[in-house]
Amino acid sequence: MKRSSGARLCSIAALGALSLMFVTGCSSDSDEGSKGSEDTKGSASASAGDSGSDSGSDAKALTSAELEKLLLAKGDITGFTFDSGVDTLPTTKSAVKTDKAACDPLAWATAGLAPGDTDASASNSVTEDKSSASKTGDASVEDAFDVNLTFVGLSSYDGDGAEKAMKAVSDGVTACSGGYGITSDGEKQKITKVVSEKGTGGGDESVAFAQDADMDGSGTATVHSEVIRKGNTIASFYTLNFAAFGKGGDMDPVPAALVTAQLGKLK
Repeated sequence: MKRSSGARLCSIAALGALSLMFVTGCSSDSDEGSKGSEDTKGSASASAGDSGSDSGSDAKALTSAELEKLLLAKGDITGFTFDSGVDTLPTTKSAVKTDKAACDPLAWATAGLAPGDTDASASNSVTEDKSSASKTGDASVEDAFDVNLTFVGLSSYDGDGAEKAMKAVSDGVTACSGGYGITSDGEKQKITKVVSEKGTGGGDESVAFAQDADMDGSGTATVHSEVIRKGNTIASFYTLNFAAFGKGGDMDPVPAALVTAQLGKLK
């Protein structure tokens, strides 16, 4: 029996490493007949940067507290609302697991976690404003999920750690092109394909990639991520739409305005 679109929202909660608030909200959905539709193909064209300055062997990582202050917040950009990463994202890498070690940096980046080896990190979730999100009745649940949500993660590294983390992400896109399995908070999701693509770019290096998530054998949903280095700090972005994911198909890309604004706050 195919899972309902509501149950598929549980899968996206796992894929996006959302809080137990979302997972618990999905767990009571029944196994009814609605199913997702077509699969879409992510485009190629990696944007692995080779311009700009390196972080340097003498670079010192920012602290998590310093990174928290660099996250986008109210007043930095219009058209978005902001929520603490403490409420919406995992705080440890052990909460997000894959079945291929090379794919770990991709999974961590999509969960707002540091893709490289560092303890200095901070994250939040950013929701694109939607004026019609206050309807009532049966349609209200679906409508409430019909918003673009972006997970933003910042991480900072000593020495050349940031460059090594970027290489791990870039290598992961290649190594995981055939897909991988991901588990978050006990929820499992199968990624069937990973492809590099052109993102917003910026910073000193950037890697953008699309991932096709299996929809119980009835197509895929394509989600988009960007990982960008500026000096010895890395910013990761992952955008999804709950309602659109439940139907399958291609999600919207990471908002370029959001990326540009976040990079503008980094040193």
